[in-house]
Amino acid sequence: MIRAALSLPRTIWLLGLISFVNDAASDMIYPLVPLYLASVLMAGPKALGLIEGIAEAFGSVLKLVAGVLADRLRQMRWWVVAGYAVSGLVRPLIALSTSWLGVLACRFADRVGKGLRAAPRDALLTLSVAPAQRGLAFGLHRAMDNLGAVVGPLLAALLLALGYSLREVFFWAIVPAVLVIVLTLLVREPERAVLKAKPFRWNLSDQPVALRRYLCVLALFTLGNSSNMFLLLRARELGLGDAQVPLIWALVCGVAAVFGPPLSAWSDRVDRRRLIVGGWTVYALFYLVFGLLPATPWLLWPLFAGYGLFLAATEGAEKALVADLVPGEQAGTAFGWYNLAAGVLLLPASLLFGWLWSDIAPLAAFAFGSACALAAALLLAFWVRPSSTH
Repeated sequence: MIRAALSLPRTIWLLGLISFVNDAASDMIYPLVPLYLASVLMAGPKALGLIEGIAEAFGSVLKLVAGVLADRLRQMRWWVVAGYAVSGLVRPLIALSTSWLGVLACRFADRVGKGLRAAPRDALLTLSVAPAQRGLAFGLHRAMDNLGAVVGPLLAALLLALGYSLREVFFWAIVPAVLVIVLTLLVREPERAVLKAKPFRWNLSDQPVALRRYLCVLALFTLGNSSNMFLLLRARELGLGDAQVPLIWALVCGVAAVFGPPLSAWSDRVDRRRLIVGGWTVYALFYLVFGLLPATPWLLWPLFAGYGLFLAATEGAEKALVADLVPGEQAGTAFGWYNLAAGVLLLPASLLFGWLWSDIAPLAAFAFGSACALAAALLLAFWVRPSSTH
């Protein structure tokens, strides 16, 4: 597998390096936001759900728009540059927030940047490799992304241990953000056939049947897949110390980084759906156990490692499956729809999760997420057929 990974085109490795540095910057901040809201701004699960839901939902709509325009204009590179620049420059401004509304504004702008770059970047990855290497390419990209998400929390934990405040840690994230902007300027536009663009339709009528079914199943899974920040908030509630929160998130990302490439490469040789179904089943079990777990901090470490395995099994395979279901000239649009389905429901999902947690019990919220994941896994296994493309 190492030889196959080294043979991947320069664009794949460059985009992977960009994701590595960007996630180092992002995850210096990301796992600390729940702590900042709870301990500095005195906001609870409902505020967290509203912040993450609004930010992710709007960003997901923008992903579709950016993907469609990238296909129409035959330009991917500048969407990537602009998207990373917006996120990197805005993200550290969370440190200036004096209420949860300020955090909302910063997270919203951060997701706008992700919305601009996500679908064009995934289309760049698709167009840069042969179909037989798609799983490996997306798996490598996600592994680099997750490695950055290991480095970021470790840097945050180090700065906190040295006595820096949460706000000061946020400000330090500007350093890798600037490096990301420089690296994006080195990305090259891929070669692809000049084909007549199809008119865009909001009803998905011009997309293959299998993709439409896959998006419906993904939407169901997303309804129970609220922000990962709730997991970190729950870990803190179960007795994990503030300095350990970024470390346990680093564990998740480290496991995903190590196991992601081989599992994604394996999906190039088998039915990708099997790998995704297995990952979603692990997710369902994790959420159920997490809701039932008593205050036993040491058990959180193996549980979060298992969550990293879920990410490793699904992140690359889910995107490679999208690429399998559409022709190359529609890749930007298809990934726009994928990101929309995977993100727009995060608003109701996060609001519902925060409401169930606050007004009923954490178990109710996690049990709902578990049920959605299990139902989605069954539908993916028996309803979505990659051969049903017309």
